Amino acid sequence: MPGGSTRPRGGFDLAAKEARVAELNALIGVPGFWDDQRGAQKILREADGLQGELSLWLDLDSRATGLEELADLAAEAEDDEMLAEIERDAETLRVAFERERTTLLFSGEYDQRGALVTISAGAGGTEATDWAEMLLRMFLRWSERHRFSTEVVDQTEGEQTGLKSVTFGVDGRRAYGWLRPERGVHRLVRISPYDSQKRRQTTFALVEVMPEVEDDAEVELNWDEIRVENYRSSGAGGQHVQKTNSAVRLTHVPTGIVVTCQNERSATQNRESAAKVLAARLLERRLEEKELEMRRLKGEHVEAGWGNQIRSYVLHPYQMVKDHRTGIETSNTAAVLDGDLDVFMAAELEREATGTPVSGSVEPD
Repeated sequence: MPGGSTRPRGGFDLAAKEARVAELNALIGVPGFWDDQRGAQKILREADGLQGELSLWLDLDSRATGLEELADLAAEAEDDEMLAEIERDAETLRVAFERERTTLLFSGEYDQRGALVTISAGAGGTEATDWAEMLLRMFLRWSERHRFSTEVVDQTEGEQTGLKSVTFGVDGRRAYGWLRPERGVHRLVRISPYDSQKRRQTTFALVEVMPEVEDDAEVELNWDEIRVENYRSSGAGGQHVQKTNSAVRLTHVPTGIVVTCQNERSATQNRESAAKVLAARLLERRLEEKELEMRRLKGEHVEAGWGNQIRSYVLHPYQMVKDHRTGIETSNTAAVLDGDLDVFMAAELEREATGTPVSGSVEPD
């Protein structure tokens, strides 16, 4: 294959994937397969996804073999025009290979799923709540670029502007796989628009990423252990929301995990949304306790403050976004804040898979 890059951990195992497709197809043919509609749909999605991967990589391999054969013939014939055309085709193939190679980094158990993301304002007061809202826009724009659907589950507005916290869902294949490198503290340096003296301010926000729970049996909520409270919404939503106790707070007593939801118009809908977030947090907690290696699902929970940032966004006195884990940086801050994040995500996935940082400057589109 073109490119010559280091093969990531959990790379493309053709034989294993072919065997898995055969196993799934055998299950599909078993009488009573459709008795469990949800389970059947899950198996079909996995089978279709694997078959698509097999077809794609077999096609890339076939194209590479064909180009190698043509290159040998052109070299023997000393046909410079044909060699130039082969070189152009090889570059197109290389780009396709690198794009698909990134998908091999999504080898985690939950990487193919949707994601739930929580952004919490850290140190910095009004500046921090504004930064949390900027990050929300950045991730929503990134989701649009990938044609992922999004839904805000809950948000708490800042006292003057922005958001103290917000939780939103991202629905799409590999949404969690892409987003998990974003967990951690994000640092902003700029001239604050809220400072009358126009001083430079540094502020922080914490981003948490969780895989969506797809199967109710995967995390079974014991409602005897959950305290349910209804209260009035504190955010926008019209007269109905303001005058009724439609917001819901769920407290999982054994762990102390608290989840709120106030974006839906009824208490029942808010309770359902909050339950999904709680299930995701419990799944995440259980996995972390079960195996230390699985801590990469979210990473260490740290205080949103100095010295813990994974990435810095500097808007003054110069323009620079730099990821402190991989060394990847760019001066095109506007593009990054508009959702052009793939290069940072892919570099961190590569670092996690190979243990080798991918340092360098980049220019997002």
